[in-house]
Amino acid sequence: MKRILYTTMAVAVLFAACNKKKDTTPGTEVPFTEMEQTVLNDFTNKVAISGYSDLKNKADALYTTLNTLNTSTTDDNLNAARAAWKDLRTTWEQCEGFLFGPVEDNDYDPNMDTWPTDYHQMDSLLASGNGLTQSDIQAATLSLRGFHPVEYIIFGVGGSRTAAEITARQKQYMISLAADVQNTCHALYDSWAGAGNFAQKVTTAGNGSDKYAHKQEVYLAMIGAMTDICGEVGEGKMKEPFGTSVATADSNIVESPYSGNSTLDFKNNIIGLKNVYMGIGDGKGLCYLVASKNKDLDNRIQNQINTAIAAFDNITLPYGQAIYTQRTQVQHTMDALEALKGTLEGDLTTFAKQYITD
Repeated sequence: MKRILYTTMAVAVLFAACNKKKDTTPGTEVPFTEMEQTVLNDFTNKVAISGYSDLKNKADALYTTLNTLNTSTTDDNLNAARAAWKDLRTTWEQCEGFLFGPVEDNDYDPNMDTWPTDYHQMDSLLASGNGLTQSDIQAATLSLRGFHPVEYIIFGVGGSRTAAEITARQKQYMISLAADVQNTCHALYDSWAGAGNFAQKVTTAGNGSDKYAHKQEVYLAMIGAMTDICGEVGEGKMKEPFGTSVATADSNIVESPYSGNSTLDFKNNIIGLKNVYMGIGDGKGLCYLVASKNKDLDNRIQNQINTAIAAFDNITLPYGQAIYTQRTQVQHTMDALEALKGTLEGDLTTFAKQYITD
């Protein structure tokens, strides 16, 4: 794996959030247990709830643009629908950086984002006399539900769909799919910030939470989710279609194949992981804790996260093509993800078990 070298100024900028000089005046150092609580509060409010709020709002926007496309099936409206779909995917893929809690427990993830899809299967459904209402969609196999069937209808194979080609059955399917995604995104948000109040279970970990008796438990869940997304991207989404050679590569099992959005999806997954580790805006992430006890580990994790994110930019073709003609770039990216995953499931997990003991 190529190691990235940074100038002194670049290092200062890169690590500013977790490298602030401590006030050494007696009595001014923040207790570690207080830092732990700050990170849980900021993760909950500035990463998770903020991300899921953005998700439901963008699901609403997609539903609106698809209804406009349904009413007036022009190429301009089709392009607007495609942009709304990609915008929603950006937020969702970043939210996959913290897949624990209701998103797993209530099957929100597979209900929206099962892949790969088979467009022949979708064409068979559309050619049949089967119902295409929202309740029909909710009862269908998961590969016929969620983001990717919408993607197929508005992009088509190879992204070649025109507005004039969209049939009445496809429109009906599209609207039911969008309503289903919209409902799932709202339910996911409500599970954290509404009646489900999972946010309270996280912020009161170790202090009355009925989910996490100790803070260490929720921190290990966060780190486990970060580790899992590295594995899902590197060992699943990327490696499975990559195969072991050009001869065994298979573009038919690439995620987001119709829009050509696959590599950006993968990159956003790791950006979501970075948001958990670094925090968003003025929020404190896991690095706040790690840097206070083990600056070398914090520097290594930050370097590995940024190296992995930057590696995606070297894949310049749609992923379904890159697995055949940019195999070196793909392999380097998978190597970077493997290195990051190893540190997260190894040293970062050990750190949490050693220092987060309340």
